[in-house]
Amino acid sequence: MVPTSRLVQEVFMIYELALVAKPEATDQEVATLKGMVHEVVKAHDGEVFIEDEWGKMSFAQPTTEGIGNGHFVYFIFKANSSNNKELIRRLKINDLHLRHMFIALGEDEEREAVVKAYKTPFSKTYKGSVTDKEGDDDHDNPKKFARQKSCYFKSNNLKANWKDPATFTWLINEFGKISAARVTGVSRKHQRFATTAIKRARQIGVASYVSNRIADLRA
Repeated sequence: MVPTSRLVQEVFMIYELALVAKPEATDQEVATLKGMVHEVVKAHDGEVFIEDEWGKMSFAQPTTEGIGNGHFVYFIFKANSSNNKELIRRLKINDLHLRHMFIALGEDEEREAVVKAYKTPFSKTYKGSVTDKEGDDDHDNPKKFARQKSCYFKSNNLKANWKDPATFTWLINEFGKISAARVTGVSRKHQRFATTAIKRARQIGVASYVSNRIADLRA
């Protein structure tokens, strides 16, 4: 009889991994860290679709240990839960590792759309923002939609994303407080999306908890 555990097929999903190495890490050490990610993903029958080095950036807010910057590397890959567990284990015992964040982006069938949609102002290779549009700038001005009490995200077919500060910085005031939907006109659904994006940006160091500051590429 085949054990029940063998009958359970591993489900592959598309994930993103934001990885931050300590500021004192050399280029070779960062390359070694990136190589480890590729090694683990390959060992678990996964596949890396995007490896994007953002470079050394100043955090929007220093860590509790007073660290002000780090080397940011970003991945999109296909993997199963066993792969991610092994990656987390290795990162925790790696002296170069400072922060990391895994996010599920969708099912394996959605890989093409996920990869095609990737862009961020922090990247040199995939530089850009989903808010970049030709035409009337006023049409895409969030303040205009707030005055009309209509949802900026729904009207422009956008969704807040932690990698794309242009999609959420206008929702954060100078003290780091997220503006209420009744003030901005954002729908309840998109307010949840925006809040999640801001929390993720804060977790990895892209956004500040106490101000509206964003990570700076000029570390």
